[in-house]
Amino acid sequence: MLMNMKELLSVAQKYQFAVPAFNVSSNMLLRGVMDGCREKQAPVIIAIHPDELSFVEDSFIASVREEIIHSRIPAVIHLDHGGSFEQIVRAIRCGFTSVMIDASLLSFEENVAITRKVIEVAQAAHVSVEAELGTIGTTGNGGEGGTEQIIYTDPATVKEFVARTGVDTLAIAIGTSHGIYPKNMQPKLRMDLLQEIRAIVDIPLVLHGGSANADSEIAEAVRLGISKINISSDIKDAFYKKCREVLQDPVIREPNAIYPPCIEAMKQVVYQKIDLFNDAGKASCYQEN
Repeated sequence: MLMNMKELLSVAQKYQFAVPAFNVSSNMLLRGVMDGCREKQAPVIIAIHPDELSFVEDSFIASVREEIIHSRIPAVIHLDHGGSFEQIVRAIRCGFTSVMIDASLLSFEENVAITRKVIEVAQAAHVSVEAELGTIGTTGNGGEGGTEQIIYTDPATVKEFVARTGVDTLAIAIGTSHGIYPKNMQPKLRMDLLQEIRAIVDIPLVLHGGSANADSEIAEAVRLGISKINISSDIKDAFYKKCREVLQDPVIREPNAIYPPCIEAMKQVVYQKIDLFNDAGKASCYQEN
């Protein structure tokens, strides 16, 4: 069931669960995510960053659409961290149902202006739009960027931004970072900030950099109103750790011998995130709406 983000997250918000946005950049990663979500009957967001899209190319999106249609679970194809208007247009043309325009490092007025420009084009194609206020950190080993110091979302700007842009979903910075956290880096989510922002606007809120945060914090963030959580590094880490193990055998070379155990290793992470986000079994909620 292919949907846009506004349609998907309105149900998640109503039933108080979060939908995982898994970044995929290969058919093997796509297979693992979709199989896991199908088994769990869990709504899902297939996220693809512009760098990932450059690698898999536009034709990959047709495969994603086909996989979703045959899975019969609610799903979205989302451009993660689109950095320019041109990247947004490319995504819409090749079949994404949701796009993110990340202008969080620009001034407030510039962020408003480009977000409005994106929304004008996207809405005509029934594509939803995510924007970002504040900027999450980076561990230095993620692929989506970030800043060395987290720029926390200022609640005083949230209401005006949403009112002036009409954005469908909003990514907020409350203490996460892209990538896998090193041992000397301990993340801490600002739940007080989340609660303050949640009380100001009623659109779905998004948490980026959801890999490797404490499960207790993530579960609490879902309870307090986060409707979408991005996961990239965790599933890729599990997949490629298993690949390295399998490839210790110098004789093995067939993809159908190498990749199935890697997909299974990744699926364990997919299962865990689905359960943590209270997403398991929620496909049935979309039959009721």
